[in-house]
Amino acid sequence: MNMKTRRGFFIAACLLPGLALFILFKVYPTIQIFQKSLYLWTGVGDTPKFIGLKNFVDMFNDEAFLLALRNTGFLMLIVPVLSLLIALINASLLTQTKLKERGIYRTVFFFPSILSFVVIAILWSFIYHPTMGFVNSGLELLGLGDWALSWLGDQRTVLWALAITLIWQATGYYMVMYMAGIDGISPDLYEAAGLDGATRIQQFFHITIPMLWEIIRVTIIFSINGVLTISFVIVSIMTGGGPDRHSEVVMTYLYSQAFTNSNFGYAMAIGVFIFIVSLLLALISNKLTERGSH
Repeated sequence: MNMKTRRGFFIAACLLPGLALFILFKVYPTIQIFQKSLYLWTGVGDTPKFIGLKNFVDMFNDEAFLLALRNTGFLMLIVPVLSLLIALINASLLTQTKLKERGIYRTVFFFPSILSFVVIAILWSFIYHPTMGFVNSGLELLGLGDWALSWLGDQRTVLWALAITLIWQATGYYMVMYMAGIDGISPDLYEAAGLDGATRIQQFFHITIPMLWEIIRVTIIFSINGVLTISFVIVSIMTGGGPDRHSEVVMTYLYSQAFTNSNFGYAMAIGVFIFIVSLLLALISNKLTERGSH
């Protein structure tokens, strides 16, 4: 056996255990989800009954699911736009201005990103508390007590309250990514632009954003998919989908269908739908931002 063959066997021996685990715990369950989404299945001990695409048809006739989908769409539109915009502005300010406290601000802004989602949900539940919460207490101190609301119990405000929580959690993470990218931009570009009379705002749009465009493209995909996963924990703890399902998202609805209603086939159909939508959104966002990268 020559050296090349032995090297090939060694590489295969290193990769096969990881590949086997990936297939066992990722690929096989995913295939099972697609398969079981075509069945009426109420639990592990029950015999699945093949019903074809009926679960998917029922999904789009289910008012509760459509409301959860609308709520998720709202969060997927608002949270990525605002969190990435705030992160980009903060990163630019902290890197382009000579602040002695830059390291402190960087740590403070990044801190929410390392907290557990459960801790964040509990913290913001107290902030929004109608009697003891910081928001209503602050309004009282400012003489705006009439504006005090049950922020998580009001259909008009609950989604905005959840969006602010998600933005607070994500902004610091993306800000650090942008700061790392800006630190890699040559200072000579900014110096030359300044000598030519470009303002800070002009430098931001004509140097910072174009040079960071590849990082921005990645963070757009991360942010969109992050809303799908993180919103499950935040909504489950802060509102439980209330009031009257007006904060329900597709992931919490999937969970309730599977583990509350024992409707596993329908829940897996929702899972397949989420998978396809996530993939399409990633492809679309990548395609829409492709021109800006050239």
